[in-house]
Amino acid sequence: MMRQVRTGGGWPAVRYTFSKAREAGGLWKLWKAMRSKNACKTCALGMGGQQGGMANERGVFPEVCKKSLQAMVADMQGAVKPEFFKTYSIPQLQMFSPRELETSGRLTLPVIHRQGENYYQPISWEDAFARIIAKLAPADAATKPNIIDRAVTAAPAASPNETFWYFSGRSSNEAGFLLQVFARVFGTNNVNNCSFYCHQASGVGLGSVLGTGTATLVLEDLEHADLVFIIGGNPASNHPRLMSTLKHLRRRGGHVVVINPIVETGLVNFSVPSDPISLMFGTKIASLYVQPHIGGDLALLTGIAKRIVEMQAHDEQYLTKYCDHWPQLKAQLASLDWAEIYQKSGVNADAIQAIATRYAAAENVVFTWTMGITHHTYGVENVEAIANLALLRGMVGRPHAGLLPIRGHSNVQGIGSMGVTPQLKEALFERLESYFGLQLPTTAGLDTLACMEAADRKELKFGFCLGGNLYGSNPDATFASQALGKLDLLVYLNTTLNTGHAHGLAKETLILPVLARDEEPQSTTQESMFNYVRLSDGGPARHVGPKSEIEIIATIASGVLGNQGPIDWSLMQNTNRIREAIAKVVPGFEQIKDVGETKKEFQLAGRTFHTPHFPTKTGKAQLRVHSLPELVGGPHELRLMTIRSEGQFNTVVYEDNDLYRGIEGRNVILLHPEDLDRFHLQPGQKTTIRSQTGEMTNIIATSFEKIRPGNAAMYYPECNILVPRSADPRSRTPAFKLVLVTIEPTKVPDMTKSPALVRLR
Repeated sequence: MMRQVRTGGGWPAVRYTFSKAREAGGLWKLWKAMRSKNACKTCALGMGGQQGGMANERGVFPEVCKKSLQAMVADMQGAVKPEFFKTYSIPQLQMFSPRELETSGRLTLPVIHRQGENYYQPISWEDAFARIIAKLAPADAATKPNIIDRAVTAAPAASPNETFWYFSGRSSNEAGFLLQVFARVFGTNNVNNCSFYCHQASGVGLGSVLGTGTATLVLEDLEHADLVFIIGGNPASNHPRLMSTLKHLRRRGGHVVVINPIVETGLVNFSVPSDPISLMFGTKIASLYVQPHIGGDLALLTGIAKRIVEMQAHDEQYLTKYCDHWPQLKAQLASLDWAEIYQKSGVNADAIQAIATRYAAAENVVFTWTMGITHHTYGVENVEAIANLALLRGMVGRPHAGLLPIRGHSNVQGIGSMGVTPQLKEALFERLESYFGLQLPTTAGLDTLACMEAADRKELKFGFCLGGNLYGSNPDATFASQALGKLDLLVYLNTTLNTGHAHGLAKETLILPVLARDEEPQSTTQESMFNYVRLSDGGPARHVGPKSEIEIIATIASGVLGNQGPIDWSLMQNTNRIREAIAKVVPGFEQIKDVGETKKEFQLAGRTFHTPHFPTKTGKAQLRVHSLPELVGGPHELRLMTIRSEGQFNTVVYEDNDLYRGIEGRNVILLHPEDLDRFHLQPGQKTTIRSQTGEMTNIIATSFEKIRPGNAAMYYPECNILVPRSADPRSRTPAFKLVLVTIEPTKVPDMTKSPALVRLR
């Protein structure tokens, strides 16, 4: 193990900034890039936009974090060298780590791989478009304009429902809207985004309770809270800008309750580099840190609710007036046995009492959570239980309190708002048909996991990935590679290489290089997790070759559908024209029409709840009653959760070492010393990890006292081979955070019995 730091942020973050500046060509060059008027490329907390880079959506400066620096420097890389794809074969690329692929350089030329060949080959933009269009065009496509008369794939064209369309959260609202409209006009509802593998459970859970799937508060509300819950997340590593807000909260005398099976260094103490006092002396973050077992969250949250009612700290008047089903929830809480709660959560009476006491004493409470809550087969119920707990004391529907799912990708929420989901909301569906004069498909459509399973059944022929890493985001990596391999054509739009380009290969695979957000020739918009729409100005391209996502989408749509129908796709390369359509079609986005000219960013109406009236059928919040799931895991098993390191963002790995946890390398399993003893293992010993889905060998057993005994952690996406395709039935979010595994020493072959050695004797 490497030396573990005692605080998050601090001087290591300052030194890291200078090292990244050298990679980017100098501090001044990086400073100019970071200060450009473009929304942050990493998380959805809201940095950048017209407030300028390194400022939040309220204009507070400086607001910056390592994640934003890492993403910016990655986009400032030099181009992939011309000989790269001639040098490295597919088997060699499959040996690359996620970091090695990411740092190979910026993609600048389209490339194609054909099944049976060992190398990617360069291809012109014209030929790339021709192959895509021919795969999607109907039988009379030869009579349409913009179809390029060149050699194209020999496989038959794909019918609409033999295609799927996958969207990353780093794309713009304009690109997301344009592509989902194209897919539906083409004739399919197989439209889905990366949120199905992360926060879809949040949207479904919040929607079932409150009638909305997003945060109920604005940034200013968070800054007035006197208690913040951080449940199943590690924002010190994944959303570092939140730590500045928590620093201010602690200085005001407020409290932070952290619920996480791992004690994370940055959530105990964090040194905010932009604050001299915090930088020098650090800031205590967690007032109370509670470690449930992996999978124990629902039992713990229900137990806290039960204790609040027993203490008579709940708001009976609020619950009666503004909530449905309070009598049912009250009866269920009263009937629950405390012994069951303790056993299924792994948390004792004293810890639950300590949480309840702090909650009962607080006046303005914000509940935050991330994928430690959503990545379960009962992820939606976890979210509903958090909402129940907030509603018990009337912490939803008033200023300075509420619910905040901490989302990852900077525009994953905006992509959802643009209608990137298999089933459109009724209002959006009707407006889309009316505005464009369309008749849209009404088939159910497939979510992300369903698309993968349909591809494996050979029911799909074509996939289109607008950014992201679909292969790397999937559970059961072996299955993901197998399923994608059965497609006729798979198209990736990316700025850099990722593991999907090496392992997620169809019969034909195209990689199309795209411009980064701050290189777009036109302005685009993004939506923060606080429902705030930001404007990115774009900027000069760093390389010759990449195209904007919007240009690529419009060109393909024009070639497939022509320009004589209800939509002239040749005109849809203009973001102002796209925003005009968004303003007419997407409820709440009326102000987006003129944002390119006015530069006036705005808060979406109807999503922030400062009064207790909710967009449900009754106008009231819908409390939910749940049974408590069993705490799974036998005496010879471990509960494994996937984690991200301090040096990565989602599937993108920027650094192989995990500074905050003191872990060197990623080929490790983190185990409490008690579990090392239980399985008769030594620290540093090579082990074999098995699940119902797969196995990994030569994984280094690492002693890690800060994880709850009986639980283990491994790095995502490398350990996805172990994650089964078990999913929450309501959100279809896979259970990355609760995988039962066994562990044993890796058996070393007895080389003395090798036939080769025998012959030598």
